[in-house]
Amino acid sequence: LHISIRIKLALLLCGSLLLFGALAATMCYRIYIDASIEQNIKYGEGVVNLVANEIDPNRIDEFLKKGRDAAGYNDIENKLYKIRHSSINIKYIYVYRILEDGCHVVFDLNYEEDDASQPGSIQPFDESFAPYISTLIAGGHIDPIISDDTYGWLLTTYLPIYDKNGKCQCYAAVDISMDWLTLQAHEFLLQLIYKFTILLVIILIVVILLSHYKIIKPLNSMTKVTSSCKFSSSTLKELDNFNIALQQLNIRTRDEIQTLYTSFVRMTNNLIKYVKDVHKQNEKIAKMQHAFIVTLADMVENRDSNTGQHIRKTAAYTKIILNEMKRQGFYKDQLTDRFIHDVVSSAPLHDLGKIKVSDAILNKPGKLTDEEFAIMKSHTTAGGEIIENIIAKLPDPDYLYEAKNLAVYHHEKWNGAGYPSGLKGEQIPLSARVMAVADVFDALVSARCYKKGFPLEKAFAIIREERGKHFDPLIVDAFFAVQDSVIKIAQEFDEQAAIS
Repeated sequence: LHISIRIKLALLLCGSLLLFGALAATMCYRIYIDASIEQNIKYGEGVVNLVANEIDPNRIDEFLKKGRDAAGYNDIENKLYKIRHSSINIKYIYVYRILEDGCHVVFDLNYEEDDASQPGSIQPFDESFAPYISTLIAGGHIDPIISDDTYGWLLTTYLPIYDKNGKCQCYAAVDISMDWLTLQAHEFLLQLIYKFTILLVIILIVVILLSHYKIIKPLNSMTKVTSSCKFSSSTLKELDNFNIALQQLNIRTRDEIQTLYTSFVRMTNNLIKYVKDVHKQNEKIAKMQHAFIVTLADMVENRDSNTGQHIRKTAAYTKIILNEMKRQGFYKDQLTDRFIHDVVSSAPLHDLGKIKVSDAILNKPGKLTDEEFAIMKSHTTAGGEIIENIIAKLPDPDYLYEAKNLAVYHHEKWNGAGYPSGLKGEQIPLSARVMAVADVFDALVSARCYKKGFPLEKAFAIIREERGKHFDPLIVDAFFAVQDSVIKIAQEFDEQAAIS
């Protein structure tokens, strides 16, 4: 599965921001809750101080004994009600004397009046207050208490009220409801998520745009230029054009992308230089190989006083015939540029096997006997054996495979009447079928010690007559399509022979 860097960056950034956002939202939510609780604690302390200021510690015994019948009790209770009604968050206000047997009610501003909240009544200790009972009985200070039970989520603040002798007569207590905090915290969290989502989208857009121009576009441009070049098959001109296109990218991102680009350009320059050096060396080797082949073929040809410039002329005929066949689309699956190069390069070796035929037979001015002709025909298989031995000793025989086909089969005939194997039709290798036309034509027009050369018209007539018999019909058609070029080659070699 191919995933682009753009998507990977977006996913990585989105995941990172979401993780960061979740952690940040959790921290902000916790900070908000803690700050709100701290604010409520201060608020509760302020309210409980207002309550304590309304209580006369010296009259607590009187209030416990007489209750609402005590002078001024109702006035104080009304003031405490006003304090409780001053905010919807103040849920309970009460004043208790804490003794070992429980909480003795002095004032208890409950919404539902009952006997348990009447002055002088005793309320049992709640289980949640167990850790604080000893401190409360002793008249000490306790920190605000946060509880979440049947009465709801409450913040309870206790304040001891001392008489003039420093004795704790009672405790003023205020319950602040915290339920509103949950709603506000949720609203705060929703606002946080909403704003963070907007920020996330903006950051993603900015980062994607920046990554496109600073990362994706430079990499894509390098990839596009690089994919257009195949070092193994490109010509030197194509390599130079590729190098120019690569340098024209001029990537300047001032980061690792630029470093990668610079290194890639440097590596490409070195690689192209190396490829050019290899091309030069290959050209030298190819020229040396061709010179060796021609020299070897010349050595064989010089033993045969009859053939003259035969190897060069047949190679020239073969080349123009092959090119014309490719132009007309004949055997297009076989006629590649490489095939044509291999055939033309190996054409001079088609008579290599004559090196094993004696000079007496090669240069005999008269007609060969049947036995002598049999020996002459053996030059085909002999040439194949020589080339086969060369192929076995080379790591990359290259065009020598076609040289073997030419050497062995160039005397085979389309109708199967040739030698050495009596192959017919397309059983004969294509290179040998082309050489058959070139070889016979040159033999017809060239002078020999036992005959004069035929006029061009007669030679052409014989080739046409042998179409479909000795020769592949398509190859003959291509041969006559380049007849003018064939004549020009024959005349040029005749002129050279006359001069020499």
